[in-house]
Formats: sequence, structure tokens, C-alpha cells
Amino acid sequence: MTAAGLVERQARGGFTEVLDRVEAALVGHGLVPLARIDHAAAAAEAGLALAPLTLLIFGNPRTGTPLMQARPSLGIDLPLKLLVWEAEGAVRIGYNNPAWLVERHGGDADGTIPATMRNLLEALANEAAA
Repeated sequence: MTAAGLVERQARGGFTEVLDRVEAALVGHGLVPLARIDHAAAAAEAGLALAPLTLLIFGNPRTGTPLMQARPSLGIDLPLKLLVWEAEGAVRIGYNNPAWLVERHGGDADGTIPATMRNLLEALANEAAA
């Protein structure tokens, strides 16, 4: 079952290979990588087991800022993120649907910025999943 607003797709290859493709896609699209959070490594440091699970945070202030100017609460959901995880022998890529995020904060989900963000996230996920 997919969480509300989450877009998921299965990727080809192993976890590290998929994660490398995501990072290459980000750079290829001229995006600014802001953070890489390795949840599995953090769990291991706490003595807990967790399948590979990494969150990549990235953005373009020229795109996200106008949304936050109109709806400052969007700052809790931006910048954009891609999650790569391994479950049941498969690697998956997921991201929040930007229209869902904007609607969540009472904005115009049909606007051009959410559509641009959606197209970008879809392209990144497709490149990384191939």
C-alpha cells in the first residue's frame, strides 16, 4: 500500500547501483544536492538493523521559493526529496507528488510549478530506475 501523496516505482539493479544513478541524475539535471541521509547507517550506529534506506534532499531555490512565498508552511515539505530503499528483494524509488504537497498547504495544485516539479521528479526516478 502506497502512502497518500507518495509516488513509487521499482528500480532495476542493486541498491548501491540505483542510488548512484539517482545521484548522477541529480547532477545531470543541474540540481543542488543538499543532504544525503543514510537511515540504515544511523540505525546500525544505534545497534539496530534496517534494510538499505537513503533519503536524498535537493532543490532549486528559483523553483521552490515562489511556492514558499505564497505558502510559507510548504517549507516543511521542501526542498524536494527522493527516497531509495530495499524491501522484499527489490529496490524502490519514491517521492512526494508536488501537487499533493501544494494542495496539502492550501495552494494551487494545478499550477505550473507543481507540474514542473512533478515532471522533474518523474524524470529523475525514471533515469535512476532504468
